Amino acid sequence: MKKLVGYITASYPNNSFTVDLALNMKEAGVDILELGIPFSDPVADGPVIEKANLLALQQGFKLNDLFDVSSQIAPQMDTLWMGYMNPFYHYGMENFFTKAQEYGIKGAIIPDLPYEEAVAYQSLCNQYNQSLISFVAPTHSENRIKKVVTNAQEFIYMVAYAGITGSGKSEDLSMVIENVKKYSQTPLYIGFGVDEKTCQEKAKGVDGVIVGSAFVKHLIDDSLSNMEKITKICAIAKEIKAKINE
Repeated sequence: MKKLVGYITASYPNNSFTVDLALNMKEAGVDILELGIPFSDPVADGPVIEKANLLALQQGFKLNDLFDVSSQIAPQMDTLWMGYMNPFYHYGMENFFTKAQEYGIKGAIIPDLPYEEAVAYQSLCNQYNQSLISFVAPTHSENRIKKVVTNAQEFIYMVAYAGITGSGKSEDLSMVIENVKKYSQTPLYIGFGVDEKTCQEKAKGVDGVIVGSAFVKHLIDDSLSNMEKITKICAIAKEIKAKINE
């Protein structure tokens, strides 16, 4: 069965909502949670997730909020932290990994950490049972893909197109998929532009999909009550999980 990875922004509108949403998403078919760490300059993300980041920061998000919600979510579903290098660097990678191991976090997704720099943290990851998720893109050569995926853990994040999340572009990824499968048995999941309309097509040839903006657009919709947000997001999760496994 193909997997569904769901991204939500931590602690917006508050910590208890994040926990409720995450656990309801699990019941709706989300296999792995990407818990987004709010940051002021989320360079890989489109306007929807960027707005969620800024709203969380405006409400006073602190790393202790991330740790609070993680301690309640990670024991109940596979969870990774998704964020940018700045917060990790300032808090300290070892400090982050210590907390991650304590709460049962599986690893981190850091889009602005190049592979060559991520390698330097591999022994630290091993020490704390953490994975740094590897990225592949349509622009990568076969040699580059081989280097990036050979020792990949948890899953490989395939970017569907060059650009930012949520813009829904389309590119031929067949050669990228073929090259990844040639050098790695690690599950390959596709992200960027995946929603209930595109998921079935994008899931072809891969082991799962990563969905962010399609969920977060409801998270930041102030016309909805918290219960309505959870209902809408979970309905989309169920629909996507069913479609990618038809």
